[in-house]
Amino acid sequence: MNTSNNTILITGGASGIGLELTKQLSLLSNTIIITGRNQAKLDDVKKQIPKVHTIQSDVTDTQSIEALFNIISKDFPDLNVLINNAGIMRTINLHETTDSLTDITQEIDTNLNGPIRMVKQFLPHLKTRKNAAIMNVTSGLAFVPLPTAPVYSATKAGLHFFTLSLRVQLSKTNIKVFELAPPATQTHLLNQFDKEDMKEVKIMKVQAM
Repeated sequence: MNTSNNTILITGGASGIGLELTKQLSLLSNTIIITGRNQAKLDDVKKQIPKVHTIQSDVTDTQSIEALFNIISKDFPDLNVLINNAGIMRTINLHETTDSLTDITQEIDTNLNGPIRMVKQFLPHLKTRKNAAIMNVTSGLAFVPLPTAPVYSATKAGLHFFTLSLRVQLSKTNIKVFELAPPATQTHLLNQFDKEDMKEVKIMKVQAM
């Protein structure tokens, strides 16, 4: 697919990998729409890159996804690329007894359920576009899990296999399906990890990734 002259929707585009994708793709004559839960972060990106469009939206909320689709359909009918990037990462010690049964699955709601629902919602529209693409951002941890981030690793493995299945199901359509599986990348997600835990890990700068 062409990397320019697209209309691209990036979830979680206000920080980390999503922000870097926003910066670099906006330089290639693309129309970029980013979403996120934090309006202040979206406003900061708008100040940095005035031509970027921002919409507050939450991939864990089905009504929010439906509302987002209605806005996109009306204001950006040429949308042809969906990048599912929104994600959270936590260190979890399964020996702990203080975590609730609801809290333990936060990452599943954002990292796995979110992209699946976004694909389901936007797929009919993308099928009408001549050159369309879906890119799901997984992780190297989809293949080699990090024991201190067990749920995160599981969500990325799940998204990896969802992406493989999606590619097969869409093989006879106009939609290309891509997976971006970054190695350890210097973003805010790594801030919670102890330096001792990460001393053997080679961390890539987000710009290089």
